[in-house]
Amino acid sequence: MNITPVAAHVPNARTPFRIASPYQVEDHVTVSAAAPAPLEDVCEAPPAESLGRRAAKAGMFAAMAVSGLMGMVGCSRTPPPAPDSISQTVSQPHFLDPLSSGEITRVAETVRGYEGYPADGVFSTLTLREPGKDEVPGREAVVVVHDQAAGKTYEGIVDVRAGQVTSWKEVPGAQPAVGSKDYGIAEDLIAKDPRWQEALRKRGITDASKVYVDTWAQGPSSDPSLAGHRLVKTLAFYKGDTIYPYARPIEGMLGTVDVTAGRVVEVVDRGIRPISQVVGGYDENSVGPLRQAPKPLVTSFPEGASFEVNGQHVKWQNWDFHFSLAPREGPVLHKVGYEDRGVRRSVLERMSLSEMAVPYGDPDPNWQWRSAFDVGEYGFGRRASPLQPGVDVPAHARFFDATFADNEGKPYTIPRAIAVYERDGGVIWKHYDNNMSTGESRRGRDLVVAFSTAVGNYDYMLNYVFKQDGSMEVKADLNGLMLAKGEDAHVAHHGGLHHGHLVDQGVSATHHQHFFNFRIDMDVDGRENSLLEMNTSSIPLGPDNPTGNAFRMDETTLKTEQEAQRKMNMGSARKWIVVNPNQTNRLGMPTGYALLPGENTVPFAAPENMARRRAGFVENHLWGTAYKPTEMYAAGDYPNQSAGGDGLPRYAADNESLENKDLVVWYTMGCTHIPRPEEWPIMPTAQVGFKLVPVGFFDRNPALDLPGKTAVTKNVEMPRGK
Repeated sequence: MNITPVAAHVPNARTPFRIASPYQVEDHVTVSAAAPAPLEDVCEAPPAESLGRRAAKAGMFAAMAVSGLMGMVGCSRTPPPAPDSISQTVSQPHFLDPLSSGEITRVAETVRGYEGYPADGVFSTLTLREPGKDEVPGREAVVVVHDQAAGKTYEGIVDVRAGQVTSWKEVPGAQPAVGSKDYGIAEDLIAKDPRWQEALRKRGITDASKVYVDTWAQGPSSDPSLAGHRLVKTLAFYKGDTIYPYARPIEGMLGTVDVTAGRVVEVVDRGIRPISQVVGGYDENSVGPLRQAPKPLVTSFPEGASFEVNGQHVKWQNWDFHFSLAPREGPVLHKVGYEDRGVRRSVLERMSLSEMAVPYGDPDPNWQWRSAFDVGEYGFGRRASPLQPGVDVPAHARFFDATFADNEGKPYTIPRAIAVYERDGGVIWKHYDNNMSTGESRRGRDLVVAFSTAVGNYDYMLNYVFKQDGSMEVKADLNGLMLAKGEDAHVAHHGGLHHGHLVDQGVSATHHQHFFNFRIDMDVDGRENSLLEMNTSSIPLGPDNPTGNAFRMDETTLKTEQEAQRKMNMGSARKWIVVNPNQTNRLGMPTGYALLPGENTVPFAAPENMARRRAGFVENHLWGTAYKPTEMYAAGDYPNQSAGGDGLPRYAADNESLENKDLVVWYTMGCTHIPRPEEWPIMPTAQVGFKLVPVGFFDRNPALDLPGKTAVTKNVEMPRGK
């Protein structure tokens, strides 16, 4: 995948410029600025008509599709002609830069010309092969090719510059991620199947064009005759003549398609339930009268942005890092460091979302198998949705296109797949002294790397947030549409729906969970690190705690991979720290970074459940493993149709030492979604996340050096003392 910055005409790099936007908001931005630039909030008088309607009249969606927006997207009252895209040409790309369109084409041609390439080969993966830490950086691609007819999977490595296949092997039993070719085959076969057509006719549907077929990875099959075959399930929704398919499930129907054999294995019809008449639209014309729009809120950078981008390397407020967008994981941060008093110090080597699991909690035979592995089964990155300037992210963001390879090995581009922008960070530190009538406070600034993807009915946004106090925050926003189930019309909200909640007449949304696992390759002041656990506890009443107020915090070293399989504990305020035992601060303590959990949950499926066994990473909130460049994904390389046991359970099975070693932390976070009517027909954003904060990494508050003004209040009688 290649990320290309796109921009309107850029004058002198330090000269502010403006670009038209349909949002009618004034933003002044520049390509880069060496020092933090002022951020101003401006409020304008209300417009004569609502901002939303005015944007629509300006051709909002057409304007969003223009790829000539580098993120320096300002706004003016009169839109000028659409800007031209500018592609950055790099003769010698950084070894972590994703493959360019030309490189993708060359790799595909090289592989197709290789003697081991199958005649019916499908490119499931064609992406950059990142070198291991001890490898000499080169320019290689990794490919995964599926032989559709024979049901075999091959992995290959290609020397991009030499145009040679340097490695090729079959991976027995592996099923790559479901791709567009699988969808096309499944939808074509199921639409022609007489059993499927008859099930639709029983429900009064004779026009198949009004039916939306949703294709899912199904997990492993218990039928030995289908061993090694590529299988998918098909669900039916009635969309009619609308663009809204997910609100009206055609309940009871379920198809199983054998992509390998090119046949429909079975069509199950477990009975007719009424199809909802509610379309479930959520555009302006569908929702009814609109509220009065609030007055415009404008964020302005009169002296330009404060971050610098060179290719895919970013520098901002002592931070610097490389970023990319992988077709499987989505956004990846590489080589994150912080400049401390003129010295660059490493914080982490690589961080990304390694896997997701979304298990559903309904025992209905048509539902009990549903558990989506959104990263490994579908590809989080390659399903990126273009970020909308001024809506998904601020209009002043800097945008980057992404180029991936399709199932035929041909490059395609997703515009505005990643955004980098600054935002107000709130008060970063403050104190007012009542006795002295004086105070100091500083306003903070954040830098955000943002990404959005759509996996079927659900949308997710990932935000990697850098802060001026040396901390980082990872946030996952959950959006989109809940997966609906058709219910009998007489079912009431509490009328026996133990596995879901009614959200409309004849429609329920099923209880489910979302689990995210992040692979965090920490390199705190170097590779040799150790993993500690912090637990706080009360001290019993006695000579050491005569009044009962005392409590203590204990640190325990998690010495091995088996010891480093840990669960959250609110009762002990449990946290984890990665420290460098070879580096100390001025107080003599090892330098470190702590992982602070946010909202989380535990799996509610039984331990014997197949979906839970396949997602073994959900058994612990924290895993620690010794670094190996081949251990990348929490549920293994090939979770599609896997039977479980791969990924983190296998990585940790050899129980390697983690003391003063190059280690990787894996954090599992999740949420349990009990649907509400207020989340229908489209969800308000829900959010989960975690933080990485310095613990002894700095000698003092690293944000002390932020410039500001002293607030002095005189001749004011204030209460003295506490």
